[in-house]
Amino acid sequence: MEKPVKPVGKRRQARECAVQFLYQFDLSGGEFDESLATFWDALPEPCSAEAKQFADDLIRGAVANQAAIDEKIRKYTEHWELPRIAAVDRNILRLAIFEMLFRDDIPPVVSINEAVDIAKKFSTQESGSFVNGILDRLRSDLPRPARTAAGK
Repeated sequence: MEKPVKPVGKRRQARECAVQFLYQFDLSGGEFDESLATFWDALPEPCSAEAKQFADDLIRGAVANQAAIDEKIRKYTEHWELPRIAAVDRNILRLAIFEMLFRDDIPPVVSINEAVDIAKKFSTQESGSFVNGILDRLRSDLPRPARTAAGK
């Protein structure tokens, strides 16, 4: 018996789009604005304006802060070089770490849960555990509550 497919929320859809772009951009490079425009034009299923705006904010933030984010990935993946981490997992981590470090409006546990679910969908079952372990280590070092957004 198949499980019913739960509809994907706008923020999940936005995060999935963001991961797909970050993965593509990581592997192919190119000029950022042109790559992002091409990505949105080529997306097989257009997303709502709200989801696209959220994804765009996440993408721009993750790319703009990639050096700081990659430094955190190196710190918490002890003995792993960035290129050794699967490209999908690396970009899921980049997105989640961006949210955890730079988006106080998103509780860290939400970022972690979303990243784990996306890893299970786009990578492997083991990737969910890997991503969870790295992000949980980062969460324990954050100077803010894990379950609430800032100011709540």
